[in-house]
Order: sequence, then C-alpha cells, then structure tokens
Amino acid sequence: MLNRPNTWLGVYALVLTAAFGALLLMGAKSAPANASFGTLNVQRINVREPDGTLRMVISDKARFPGWIIHGKAYPHPRPRAGMLFYNDEGTEQGGLIFSGHKTGKTSYASGLSLTFDRYDQNQQLQLVGLDSNGHYFSGLRVNDVPHAPFLDEIEAGKKINAMPKGKARAAAIKRFHARFAGSASRFFAGRSASGNSVVMLRDAKGRPRLALMVTPDGKASIEFLDAHGKVVRKLTGDDLAKVTK
Repeated sequence: MLNRPNTWLGVYALVLTAAFGALLLMGAKSAPANASFGTLNVQRINVREPDGTLRMVISDKARFPGWIIHGKAYPHPRPRAGMLFYNDEGTEQGGLIFSGHKTGKTSYASGLSLTFDRYDQNQQLQLVGLDSNGHYFSGLRVNDVPHAPFLDEIEAGKKINAMPKGKARAAAIKRFHARFAGSASRFFAGRSASGNSVVMLRDAKGRPRLALMVTPDGKASIEFLDAHGKVVRKLTGDDLAKVTK
C-alpha cells in the first residue's frame, strides 16, 4: 500500500510520454512541404532524394565529409568549409571549398576552388584562386583524368602502400601507373604567381608546349616549348609587328 502512489505516478508518466511521442509523429507527418525562416544556423545540411540518395552537402569545416562514392564514405581529410555535389548514384561530382587563416604573426594562407568532376573520377574542370603571403594565382584549369574509376584507384593505392619494398611492389606500382595514367593539366588561363597574364596549353603528359603571356608592364609574347619545357621559339609584339609590315 505504501508503494501505490509511486506506482500511479509511474503509469501516469508513461501515458504522458506515449501521448507526447504520438504528437511528435503526427506533427512530422503533417509538417508543411514549404517553410520560411528568418535565420537558420546549422553546421551541416544534407540534401537527399526521396529514396535517401545524397545529392548535395553544405557544411562547416568540422563536419565536412570525406569522399562519398556510390553512397559509401571513405576517409579524406580536407579541413575546409564548403559545398559538395553528388550525382544520381550518390557519388561526389564536384564542389565549392574555401579557406583562409593566419599561419603566423604576419603570414597567411587563403584559397577557393570550384570544381567539376568526371564520372566516377576526379576534377576535370576547376576555377581556383590561391593566396599565400601575397604570392597568389587565379584562373581556370582543364585537366585530363583517367578512364578507370576513382574508387579502383584508391583501393589499388592502399594495397601498394601496404606492400613491403621489393620487386613485387615495384611491379605493382608500374601496373598502377599504366592503368591510371592520364592525370594531367591540359589548359590554364589566368594570373600566374609571377604576376603575368597567361594562357598555357599542355600535351597529354602535362608538359607545357605553348604559352601566351602578357607581363605586368604590358610586354606580350608567344612561346613554343619542346617536350623538356625549353623555349624553342618566342614571338614578341615587336616580332609580330615586323611580320605585318
């Protein structure tokens, strides 16, 4: 008899908990499809299809995801905030990342990159701007990337890193480069770190072969380079003026 009041209190609490849970479920089902907010403070937003497929992530640095390929996450530290895009299969397809901070009393590092990935692969198009203590460049890059899936490249790299040094590892590295060959910058247009306006064209191996350049003081030139990066011919504005006379 002495325990009866406590028993009734327990039953009463249980009933209230169940009723509150039911209200929450009803509220979730009847939530409006559209809503407006004055200010929304979050650390991360995941945009998903009705079936749960991830399509976009907006995140701060602390909760920024690693690689997500076909819906599966793989570790990939990148201490930056930004936005990532995912294709219909839940695989990363590019994104916007940015960072900027002091690295010392008078030094700093800052950068922003907008990238578009090839299917199941890495960056094929990039708009980038980097600044480190006043040394900066910015522009548009076009890259060649391998035909082989990026996930296969990651797994193959892990296996090679786990192998001891020797002939077997050397042979595996050779096969790796043969299969995943093709990563090379083919085109750049923008401002170089030296302050020049540059359009650089490269061959399939990433070697510079043709450069259109304008220096900060206005001197224009066209440079032709061999496979070793040596300038074999250079045309300046004065040279072109002589040709047109």
